[in-house]
Amino acid sequence: MWTSAVIAALAWSRAGIARTIDTQLRLFQMLSPEIMPMQLNGVEARVLPDAAAVADEIADIVLAVAAESIAARRAFRLALTGGNTPLGAYRLLAQAQADWAHWHIYHGDERCLPVADAQRNSSAADAAWLRKVSIPPAQVHPIPAEHGAEHAAAAYEPIVAAALPFDLVLLGMGEDGHTASLFPEQEIRPGPLVTAVHNAPKPPPDRVSLTPSALCRSRRMIIMVTGAAKRPALARWEAGEGLPVARVAAGGSALLLMDLAAMPGDS
Repeated sequence: MWTSAVIAALAWSRAGIARTIDTQLRLFQMLSPEIMPMQLNGVEARVLPDAAAVADEIADIVLAVAAESIAARRAFRLALTGGNTPLGAYRLLAQAQADWAHWHIYHGDERCLPVADAQRNSSAADAAWLRKVSIPPAQVHPIPAEHGAEHAAAAYEPIVAAALPFDLVLLGMGEDGHTASLFPEQEIRPGPLVTAVHNAPKPPPDRVSLTPSALCRSRRMIIMVTGAAKRPALARWEAGEGLPVARVAAGGSALLLMDLAAMPGDS
């Protein structure tokens, strides 16, 4: 639920950048009137000019929701997404001023790799953002995927249960329509908040992922999609295909932020 307090905070945050983005998008829509917002069940979709604009918007929203959550509940519980798409927003957050002492960080999924491996989602978030701000270490909760998928899923389950509902969940989308480490054709058992994933269609094959039961128990959800490579999956989503991202987004009443390159339509 996007409250008036969040909307007001976003209106003031990076006002100059926001005006530039709005002007660029209005100009694009005037020059290309055939571009219409996507119609997605249970999801609000916004199109921004480019990946940098998406990163700016995400950073603004995260900071605004954090401020609102801390004012209301003295804590901000945020679940992060992995991959390359969120790194621009994470780098912006590393430069921001915030009440970091009240932030609690969780991960939506993780790859079963050694702790220091750069391909881990936690390693990427640490390098881009988390090591550069003063969130108390005990309030950053990586998934212990270095111990194997089954062990890590069991260990992370009570940590997630204690955090719910999240204040904000960030998610991305893969070229096949997966989100977190929930892939097409993968069976997800009802009940668990965290699941072990084996034989993933992209490396590494062993992973750990929060399930829809956890991801959708959030006050707000943002899905970020950038780049032309994501356009076919977005078109499948718009056509009603039951992709993992579509199922999670509808359950979480998500806000979808995409750039123009990802927008389905003629190239």
